[in-house]
Amino acid sequence: MTGPDTFLLDGEEVPFEPGQSVLQAALAAGRYIPHLCYHPEFTSHGSCKVCTCKVNGRTVASCTTPAEAAIEVESETGELNELRRTLVQMLFAEGNHFCPSCEKSGNCGLQALGYDLGVMTAGFRHLFPERPVDASHPELWLDFNRCILCELCVRASRDVDGKNVFSLGGRGLGKHLIVNAESGRLADTDAAIDDKAMSVCPVGVILRKREGFAVPIGWRRYDSSPISAQALQDAPRGTEKRR
Repeated sequence: MTGPDTFLLDGEEVPFEPGQSVLQAALAAGRYIPHLCYHPEFTSHGSCKVCTCKVNGRTVASCTTPAEAAIEVESETGELNELRRTLVQMLFAEGNHFCPSCEKSGNCGLQALGYDLGVMTAGFRHLFPERPVDASHPELWLDFNRCILCELCVRASRDVDGKNVFSLGGRGLGKHLIVNAESGRLADTDAAIDDKAMSVCPVGVILRKREGFAVPIGWRRYDSSPISAQALQDAPRGTEKRR
């Protein structure tokens, strides 16, 4: 049985507040559901599907599914975790992710999620797409090889910075991150190093120049504790205004 403001998550009661999604309520209650494109400061849009759960037997993205009284949510099952591993493997195969040489290693959400889910094999043939590196900006550089199309930088630039520096172009396998300048170069936008958009990338697309490896590997965010613990630590407690 559940109360008027609770639902069941893997058989245990989780309280929720009006307006929370299943994922938000779970994290606020200290219950981790794997996710990647979700960010507590932005409205969810369910692009990565890693947070997929079953609600009353129906497969849904928990970040965009409103929490409701008495629903039954399944998350920690072999079937769903296998689906999540497959999605992570596809993200690794679709881009060029070379973790041992990446500046974001140890701070990377995709890498940390792979560890947390026990991704041990490639799973798919890597596509090795040809993607450019933009080093035109005096303080920032972009490595489009690592983009996972989470759109966090797009939303941050539009909704917080009010600049619309980034967007997505193309369709299907050709979908990719672009810079909103006629030249396609970051230097020809009004992007600044302290913009919100420059700090939300979960992987290694947007990097600050002259800061690479300033924090040694072994001392980085996900080296000290897994992504599941970090997500619970970062979760808002109670309903907070999201953009």
